Amino acid sequence: MSPESELTTRIGTVARRELAVHGITRYDQLTERTRGELLAIHGVGPKAVRILDEELAARGQALAG
Repeated sequence: MSPESELTTRIGTVARRELAVHGITRYDQLTERTRGELLAIHGVGPKAVRILDEELAARGQALAG
C-alpha cells in the first residue's frame, strides 16, 4: 500500500500511487516540481497535472517554473 497522501482523489489511484513512489504525497512537495517533471512520471497525465495545479492555486501555491 502507498504511504498516506494528502493529494486529492480526483487525480485517480494510479497517479496518486505513482506520485507517492516518487516521494510526492503533500501539496508543498508539488511546488518543487515542474509540470514537465510531473508529466514524466508514468501514470501522471495532463488531466492529473491540471487538477493538481487547480488544487495548488486554491491553496495560494503553484508548481515550480
